[in-house]
Amino acid sequence: MKYSSKIEKCGLSPMRKFHPFAVAAKAKGRNIYHLNIGQPDVETPKAFFDAVKAFEQPVLEYAASPGLPELIDAIQAYYDNLNMHFEKDEIQITVGGSEALQIVLSTILDEGDEILIPEPYYPNYNTMVALTGGVIKPITTTPEEGYHYADRAKVEACITEKTRAIMITNPGNPTGVVLTPEEQRLMVDIAKEHGLFIIGDEAYREFVYGGEPLQSLGEYTDAAENVIVLDTVSKRFSACGARVGCILSRNKELMSHCMKMCQARLCVATLDQVGSTALYSVGPEYFAAVRDEYKLRRDTCVAKLEKMPGVIFSCPKGAFYIMAALPVDDADKFQQWLLEEFEDNGDTVMFSPAESMYATPGKGKNEIRMAYVLEADKLARAMDLLALGLEKYNSK
Repeated sequence: MKYSSKIEKCGLSPMRKFHPFAVAAKAKGRNIYHLNIGQPDVETPKAFFDAVKAFEQPVLEYAASPGLPELIDAIQAYYDNLNMHFEKDEIQITVGGSEALQIVLSTILDEGDEILIPEPYYPNYNTMVALTGGVIKPITTTPEEGYHYADRAKVEACITEKTRAIMITNPGNPTGVVLTPEEQRLMVDIAKEHGLFIIGDEAYREFVYGGEPLQSLGEYTDAAENVIVLDTVSKRFSACGARVGCILSRNKELMSHCMKMCQARLCVATLDQVGSTALYSVGPEYFAAVRDEYKLRRDTCVAKLEKMPGVIFSCPKGAFYIMAALPVDDADKFQQWLLEEFEDNGDTVMFSPAESMYATPGKGKNEIRMAYVLEADKLARAMDLLALGLEKYNSK
């Protein structure tokens, strides 16, 4: 049998590829602290479930391809509250942020086209870009520099005649980097000056810990033709299973092309949209409480990591991930060893090895991403397991 050359370029998710080893470890009676997947444990607001329970239409019909009007209204109001206005036809509902990304990339990339993405990046970007025939051109960063990338010389050195877009995740997954307003303005200006799209994956917008105002590429109305915003209810409302996201852009031609794919997949699940509409009624006190909780978790991890010899990291300013370079030769081998050979009082720990979060060959081999999505006491235990595991691994 012959398979697509595009799918053969795609790899397995580093967050999930150790699942068989985790299953085997659990079969031995091991308890695993999971820091590998960004699945929040914060309770989904009750409004979602109440709205679904209250749904009483006699037929569960297709929703409109652009999305339920009520949901589009709710998202429009959310952005209006952030002083960013989008017209209703500048918002399209998608199956999570993942489909939003897939639709946008399929709309703007041809075979061999390049998209600039700071590395390390969310590894599913590899799959999404490869399936279009496009190529990721990495904007290289290092742990020693705190994964900083908003530098004109660094970005412009990556631009070629094949470049079609720049994509940023702000706040960053996996780095936790948060752009300053000046850095965000710089990235938009570079895109404008070179005639490129700039895509903002803004799934973690609400999770910033220094008191900064929430920001978005949607602020830049002077770059209406360039800016594309991707958003989702998954992380903001701890509703990953709802699979509801959206594309926002003032570029009418772009949105017209995206609509072709929205119509081809018919619609986003109606009940998911009904519940997600209700989520946007949640007040600011919800976000304040969630931010406080994640800040506590971040600080718990940082305090433990600072005590680990040879570990290089920067304190993340947003999202709920920490990248770290470990004093090991290969993070994949270390993770497999933790699951197969290591335990402390029956406990072990999982993270995401970071090599596949880089496009540059050889980079990230000793780096990991950890998601601080457990309660603080559990995170403290997980960090202690990491420290003990490093000590034992490097002594053998």
